[in-house]
Amino acid sequence: MKISEQVAFVTGANRGLGRYLTLELLSRGAKVYAAARNPESIDIPGVIPVKLDITNPQEVIEAAKIAQDVTLLINNAGSSTGASLLEGDLDQIHLEFNTHFFGTLSMVRSFAPLITKNGGGSILNILSLLSWYSSGTVGAYTAAKAAEWALTNDLRLNLHSQNIRVAGLHVGYMETDMTSGLEVPKVNPLDVAKAAIDGIESDNFEIIADDASRQVQGGLAGGVAALYPQLS
Repeated sequence: MKISEQVAFVTGANRGLGRYLTLELLSRGAKVYAAARNPESIDIPGVIPVKLDITNPQEVIEAAKIAQDVTLLINNAGSSTGASLLEGDLDQIHLEFNTHFFGTLSMVRSFAPLITKNGGGSILNILSLLSWYSSGTVGAYTAAKAAEWALTNDLRLNLHSQNIRVAGLHVGYMETDMTSGLEVPKVNPLDVAKAAIDGIESDNFEIIADDASRQVQGGLAGGVAALYPQLS
C-alpha cells in the first residue's frame, strides 16, 4: 500500500495518538478525514473534519456518507474510565465495551463496504498491550481491549477475501492526556504513529509498537505462569 495514494479516515483525531496518526498520514501525502466528537477541536490544516461519536450508530452512518472515497480506516477513538470489573460502575464498564468493541465493530460494518467498492485497502485497529495482559487494575478497559483484539482477528479473516487487510497495533503507555497521571515508562506517540503507518504501508497484519508489548507478546506462549508469576 502506498500511503500517498490513500484516502484515510481517522477516529479520535483531535488529540493524542489520533492527532499524530493524522499528521503522519498528511506528511506522506494521504487525503485525511479527521473525526472527533467535537470537530471544532481539530486544528490540523488540510484535513476534512467530521463530527463522530463512534458509540452513536447514526453518527457512524452519517460519517460513512461523507467519506465515500475512503480506502484506509484507522479505529483509534477510545475511552478509559479506570473502572474495576468487580467494583466499578456498570455504566462505565458498558462505555468501555461500547467504545472499543461495539463502536469499532460499527465503524467496520459501515466503512468496509466503501473500502471494497473503492478497490480494497486496509483497516487498522489501535489495540493495546492490555489486549494481552491484565495489570489487575482498569479491568473494564483491559477486557474491552481484549474483546477488540478478538474482533480484529475475526474481521481479518472475513474481510481478506474482499481485499481488505485488517491490522492491529499493540502499544503500552504513551505520553498522552489519557496517561498524564501515571508515573510509568511511556513511549512517544509520534514514534508510535510512524511505526503504525510504516506497518500499514508494509501490509503487516500485526504491528508491535514498543518493547513492553513485545515482551508481553513473547510471554503469551508461556501461559499464566509466565505472565503472572505472582500467582504461583
